[in-house]
Amino acid sequence: MTAQALYRKWRPRTFEEIVGQQHVVRTLRNALISGRIHHAYLFAGPRGTGKTTTARLLAKAVNCLAPKEERPCNECEICVAVNEGRLLDLIEIDAASNTGVDDVRELRERVGFRPNEARYKVYVIDEVHMLSNAAFNALLKTLEEPPEHAIFVLATTEPHKILPTVLSRCQRFDFHRISVGEIVDRLEWLAGREGLQFERQALELIARQATGSMRDAESLLDQLASYDDGRITIEQMRTALGIGASETVMQITDALGRRDVAQGLDVINAAVDKGMDPRQFARQMVEHLRTLLLLKLGSRDVLPYISEEMLPSLHDQAAAFSRRQLVRGVQLFNEAAREAKGGWQPQLPLEMAFIEAVLMTEPAVKGDAPSTAVSSSASSRHRDSRSVPANTPSVSSDRSKRSRSDVEKTGKPNGAEQTSDSEVVRDSATAYEVGDEDDGLLTTGLILEQWPRFLNALRPRDLSLEALMRSCEPVGVENEVVILSFSHKFHRSKVEEDKKRGIVEDVLSDVLGCRLRIRCVINKNRESHSSREVAEQVGEGEESESLDVSDDPVVQMAVNELGAEVVSG
Repeated sequence: MTAQALYRKWRPRTFEEIVGQQHVVRTLRNALISGRIHHAYLFAGPRGTGKTTTARLLAKAVNCLAPKEERPCNECEICVAVNEGRLLDLIEIDAASNTGVDDVRELRERVGFRPNEARYKVYVIDEVHMLSNAAFNALLKTLEEPPEHAIFVLATTEPHKILPTVLSRCQRFDFHRISVGEIVDRLEWLAGREGLQFERQALELIARQATGSMRDAESLLDQLASYDDGRITIEQMRTALGIGASETVMQITDALGRRDVAQGLDVINAAVDKGMDPRQFARQMVEHLRTLLLLKLGSRDVLPYISEEMLPSLHDQAAAFSRRQLVRGVQLFNEAAREAKGGWQPQLPLEMAFIEAVLMTEPAVKGDAPSTAVSSSASSRHRDSRSVPANTPSVSSDRSKRSRSDVEKTGKPNGAEQTSDSEVVRDSATAYEVGDEDDGLLTTGLILEQWPRFLNALRPRDLSLEALMRSCEPVGVENEVVILSFSHKFHRSKVEEDKKRGIVEDVLSDVLGCRLRIRCVINKNRESHSSREVAEQVGEGEESESLDVSDDPVVQMAVNELGAEVVSG
């Protein structure tokens, strides 16, 4: 006979044994004592937090033969039948396997029959969000006017997928993720019942790996119970689960702080060669960098889980990073944890996350113009990718400077141009100094480096907007506002529309890892004119030469992507 899984063997049989959901337990017990039993409940929350277990306890309690204050007693015929899984009046339905309207119609036909032996028929519908809309509508009438002997308990991990008309007919209880301390206490109790010997640090590591799910934690404990007949240590657990040692995480973080790419990659590959799971290690890096970020922010949330010996080292590591760098590091390694699914190079997402994090920590020199080192090459690559005509002059590195005092006094940079009443005041691109950035972390050079990646990310969101953005160039950063220089007023006005501006700011913020806004300006040094400007000049009776619209990025996109043709007028 196969052994029973620990999470099934030790499933809570009383409300007191449920861990971490006291707000739900208290409400249900008071409802049982006062007799205020509702006909429909919705239990929503992450997996493994006790939704189905609580539903079974509720079914047992409403049908228990003991006094109200003692329910469930686990001694009467009803309680014993539920514990043994043979009560006919407790019907559990897996909505993931019974999604159709015919399944719900069959349920509606049976719900009218009286219970066989219990007081109530209790229907527990698990993963109810998997039902189709037609099935929900078929269930709706029964939920609205159920028989007096029927109680419905709907359980789901995704309550947002349930129809509002169904939600409004249920009492909703939200189950929370269980804390590390509560999981550890439960695992210690369970290990004692099973005669297992574990180091408490190993149980803490199990609890962290479970990410708030008690069922996942008990399954991991069950798995490790078969690893060794003796006492399970934290080192044995790391070996069994493919988890990297904390020393390796510290080494990677130190290399990140020193911007030592070679050392960091060597440590990553050595750990993978020893059998470390790249996804597990990426999650450990996320947790470690999150801890440093919380320490940097002065949060005390992580202090109960940090030993006194480790605290000084963590403070030293946190001091080596800015808050922005830690936030970006968490984002990069979190992406690596999702991508490392066992390809031909499973450690590659981890390596790329580390390299990108190092690039974020490289110091930026204030006042660097695109003509220097990396900024110059990035700027040239950006211009090449836009296919700008060769005779179009770039923004000069010796453009006129703007003092901060002038901005504070006037609210406008030097060189701002007053226009007619019908046009909003616009700033000339030549008024901005390239590289005068906020706290030296976000530079124009960095934006230019990431510009091709930004355009690629923008392409699936809005193809025409991507073409418009190829007609501009980032020329400066000021207080987390990226200055974009346009050659054409028409292109600038299109990008400044609320919807398109929002898309640009969202994508740019995602690519650079911090919240950014944009400001659009006109580059007065460029001699090209938009068709709109030409039309305005013609309307005013001015002479104008014919415009070669084939150089327009939007026109080029239409020709290349949509097969359009340029027809001379």
